[in-house]
Amino acid sequence: MSETISHASNTGTSCTPTSCVPGSLDAIPHPRITAAPSARPHRFRSRIGVGLAGGFYPAPHRYELYLSTRCPLSLRVSITLGLLGLRDSVATTLLALPGDTPAAFAALRRVYEATWHHYDGPLTAPALCDRWSGRVVSNHTPDILRDLGDLLTERAGSCHSPLRPSEPAADTDALRDLLDREVTPTTPPARRSAALDLLNRQLASGPYVLGKELTAADVDLWVALVQLEATEDLSAYALLQDYVRRLDAHPAFHRNL
Repeated sequence: MSETISHASNTGTSCTPTSCVPGSLDAIPHPRITAAPSARPHRFRSRIGVGLAGGFYPAPHRYELYLSTRCPLSLRVSITLGLLGLRDSVATTLLALPGDTPAAFAALRRVYEATWHHYDGPLTAPALCDRWSGRVVSNHTPDILRDLGDLLTERAGSCHSPLRPSEPAADTDALRDLLDREVTPTTPPARRSAALDLLNRQLASGPYVLGKELTAADVDLWVALVQLEATEDLSAYALLQDYVRRLDAHPAFHRNL
């Protein structure tokens, strides 16, 4: 089947490296959107799969992930790679400041320009790229996470990922929406406290946020809580605080960006 690139204009599912690391990139040449989105798309949403799912099929060592340091979305992807045992079969390139990682930025620029002729949009991460064609498959984080879980494991072609069981899938999506909306450093304190209290009580029913099994929802929750710890004391939420410490001892969580 021929490989295809699809695109959309969704926002909020990837980060520009400039927003994920300290310092300024003003002195570094960096593409910006200068044309209408319909003429110059910057959100690419192809999928790994077969048939109607897309033309990029699963193959070991075919794909590469560009991840940005200090970016919570990139951290979610990195942890998922570890939990699924994919670190040896999916290459990873880390982006810090362009002055610190010039080769990584140059490589990312090449794959964006190979994906869309005269691309002049932002270089965003996470970005899942096809090493065979040198193009971006997707920079839409939810799709990347689903493809890693569903199609790059021994369960390829199955209906659900080992990190995304079919029954609580809706709960996983609802939790992610809650975290993105209510559990961030910029959320008003009263709303954030209410959400943290709800999550703290949720953990009273099991070791993980959706019960007895570790799922993708735990990746989302742990990353959100780690982001908060830099600015907020979680000691008032004993179960959440213990949860962060327990998962931090897990190799996939402890090995961060």
